[in-house]
Amino acid sequence: MHRTRKAAPGVRAARLACCALLAAATALLGCERGSSDGPDGTATGRNGCPDVHARAQDAVKRAERTDIPWGGPTDGPEAVSGKTIVYVAQTMTNPGVAGAARGVREAARAIGWNVRVIDGAGTPAGIQAAMSEAVALRPSGIVIGGFDPGSTAQQVARANAQRIPLIGWHAVPEPGPSRQPELFTNVTTRVEDVARISAQWIISDSDGRAGVVLITDASIPFARNKSDLIRKELTSCQGVRLLSVENIPIPDASSRTPREISSLLSRFQDRWTHSVAINDLYFADAAPAFRAAGEKGSGPPFNIGAGDGDPSAFQRINSRQYQAATVPEPLSLQGWQIVDEFNRAFAGRPASGYVAPVHIATADNSAGATSWDPAGYREAYRKIWGK
Repeated sequence: MHRTRKAAPGVRAARLACCALLAAATALLGCERGSSDGPDGTATGRNGCPDVHARAQDAVKRAERTDIPWGGPTDGPEAVSGKTIVYVAQTMTNPGVAGAARGVREAARAIGWNVRVIDGAGTPAGIQAAMSEAVALRPSGIVIGGFDPGSTAQQVARANAQRIPLIGWHAVPEPGPSRQPELFTNVTTRVEDVARISAQWIISDSDGRAGVVLITDASIPFARNKSDLIRKELTSCQGVRLLSVENIPIPDASSRTPREISSLLSRFQDRWTHSVAINDLYFADAAPAFRAAGEKGSGPPFNIGAGDGDPSAFQRINSRQYQAATVPEPLSLQGWQIVDEFNRAFAGRPASGYVAPVHIATADNSAGATSWDPAGYREAYRKIWGK
């Protein structure tokens, strides 16, 4: 449903008058393409990009389904006993990193392993120190939780030399095994899918005409790649205008986001109809600024998080408070998948190759839940492990 804000009556009248006066010269001149204030708005009708919009609507409907059956592995090695895993977190203040860590802990209890979490605190020095500590512990395996392995190249090389399997969570852009850096596998949804569906949600929700603010953390390669892909998909609809790309490092989000939101509201006013951020946490920090400016919690602007679907994001969505949707990672499932992938590594088997499909959560389909937790994976993994 198209829900962008209308222009003031005087502005609307002026634009309509412009169109009437110039009607005879439409071969040479016309009203601004993509304007939402004319009778038809664009030369192609009420919609800013009809064909792109139709495809976006179909994709969004599929992604909003909640009845997807388990599509992951159904066979594999039985549980290898007596293992210890170290989860090195980029920062446990990142809800996605913390949610995947909880999933690893839960799955480790089910399979009978020990887990230790070391927090890198979101700084290069902290992450390097955490990786150094992890390697020094000589665990059975190490999880690279949400940071670029290249930033800890020496520690990764030492782990590889000691034949300690490394599994990434959002560590490199692509899911699956990696040679450079050497990872047994990387667990993530496909960033292309997440980026595309979040942009398609904006195109669908706005009827192909939106003014968009994009928020990213350019210091994280994975996040920067995601925002570049979002930007590319948004440009497929000529009725969408990218108003601003805001680079706010995740560790600085709580201090910088409110100031940036206030500035953006002042600059763009009613032109700002939608926002997309590479992580839901930005909207937690944005909410006070929206509230102080008198913006309605139900929007506009209508905000979607392109990851990670933490409980606070679901709470904002379900209560319609400054977030309309999220493309959540199935964090618990991914924690279980990490443990299963380690079990395959310990047993000398290849990675499973499983990649979770993308999902869009809204107030209409989340049924009050505070996470995206697909059905069937716990039972499937327990059956594989013999647990």
